[in-house]
Amino acid sequence: MSHFEVKHAAFIEEHMVRRTGERKGRLQRGHQYAEKLLLQHVWWPLFGNFDHLHPEYEIYDWNRKSQFLDFAFIAPFGRYGIECDGFQSHVKDMDREKFSYSLNRDTFLTGLGWKMIHFSFDDVQNRPEVCRMLLQMVIGPYLLRQEHTLPAVKMEKELIHLAFRLGRPVRPKDLQDEWGIDFRTARKHLVSLTAKGWLRPISKGRRVRYYELSEGMLEQLL
Repeated sequence: MSHFEVKHAAFIEEHMVRRTGERKGRLQRGHQYAEKLLLQHVWWPLFGNFDHLHPEYEIYDWNRKSQFLDFAFIAPFGRYGIECDGFQSHVKDMDREKFSYSLNRDTFLTGLGWKMIHFSFDDVQNRPEVCRMLLQMVIGPYLLRQEHTLPAVKMEKELIHLAFRLGRPVRPKDLQDEWGIDFRTARKHLVSLTAKGWLRPISKGRRVRYYELSEGMLEQLL
């Protein structure tokens, strides 16, 4: 049995022990192949643990109607709902009323402070690297603020994600504002990625002021 299998079994068992009634029944019925695959292909390679993650998490809509998210990631810095949707089952079971409810539910949860993340089963199964990239773009920056030290590779990826989000050349000041680091440290990270060919420096006069993403950066990041 792989390390993931051992940890996954313990993760589900821990939540089963803590639940009763419909919440326990929902976990038994709802956490199946697709949900496990999302953990195995997307979540586990990124984080290597299930800290703050809750499978089949019960929430309530504006009418106090009980609903369940595939996963809820509840950390000190925010609440995230993570869903894995299969095309066939999603479309087959969806009529206009259910479609409208689904959109309204996500908007309602957003109003309560949730950040909703949706993946298709096809991507989880066949293109998990895309799901990992997107999940890390959403959650990664918040994790970064919580940790005082990070592996160099993870720091580099977070820098690239920041550059993608900004949609423009990145400056040392952007790293200072985002991560709370000093100018010298920020510039060091930018110069390091420039040396690796991930960024391209833009000079203004005799000094480099900005750094832009190199072509093909996304493929290198994945």
